[in-house]
Amino acid sequence: MDSTIPELNTISRQLMSLERPKKPKMLVVDDEPDNLDLLYRTFRRDFNVFRAESGVHALEVLATEGEVAVIISDQRMPEMKGTEFLSKTVPQFPDTVRIILTGFTDVEDLVEAINSGQVYKYITKPWDPNELKAVVQRASETYELLKQRTEELHRAQAQTELLAKIVQVAQDARNVEATLEPIAEAFGDSFYADGCILQLVEGNTLGSAQGTYSEDGRLENWLAKDSLVTEAIALHKLQAWANVPGNPTPSAELYQAAGLQAHLVIPIIYRGEVLAVLSLQWKRPSKLREDEIRLIHLSSQQVALALTSTRYFPS
Repeated sequence: MDSTIPELNTISRQLMSLERPKKPKMLVVDDEPDNLDLLYRTFRRDFNVFRAESGVHALEVLATEGEVAVIISDQRMPEMKGTEFLSKTVPQFPDTVRIILTGFTDVEDLVEAINSGQVYKYITKPWDPNELKAVVQRASETYELLKQRTEELHRAQAQTELLAKIVQVAQDARNVEATLEPIAEAFGDSFYADGCILQLVEGNTLGSAQGTYSEDGRLENWLAKDSLVTEAIALHKLQAWANVPGNPTPSAELYQAAGLQAHLVIPIIYRGEVLAVLSLQWKRPSKLREDEIRLIHLSSQQVALALTSTRYFPS
């Protein structure tokens, strides 16, 4: 495993090069237009800021735009108080950090909202711009930390489910061909791939037996023409391609025709023999991290054991 570390690091950097940094999203809510404009101007450089003049409108914005990192809401608004509005956002967006602006001493409402976890902090009007910026900066960092922890939990769960699925498939399959499609589907689901192919290799060339998965149910298999697959089989190493400047490939026309943004090919190896290749394909910018590449590598070793046990000990 140690010998694969440089290789995995290189592949991770290549796929990560597709990530496009985006400003975090923020929603500001205030029934006073001047305050709304001031908040927008204060944070537009660092955030993608959405505006709403009421709690009802703010809920509509969230329904359209999805989760935001930070919400800043006035407390005293017609129809719906700020704390009431924020409480409605908690079930769907638990990681969003919420800040209340208040010109009144509604201590009871604020204490209840803060104690229940609905409000991160309250700021009194008129606010100090530097203080508000500092609070929002900490709020944004808190949101990123919460998202990171949530993603770590999801990854751990996905890892367990993927490895368990591979073991279960090996136990249930009647023959090696029957393992291919469920394993391809498990990898596609786990890594949010638009397409996945697991194809057997015979004598260092692709065989006819294959299992496929695709989000839309349509997937053309052009792996026999793909130089990345040829290299993966010949070199016994993972191969990766990402659609970024300065990254040419002989298979560019294939990838362009398929609408791909990234392609990862993993040789499934047992005792020096390539048993199959696993192709993961993304039509959207890839966000694979180094730990996910490592999981793919580890899982491919489990697939090798599954294929071998099914080939020699069919059900």
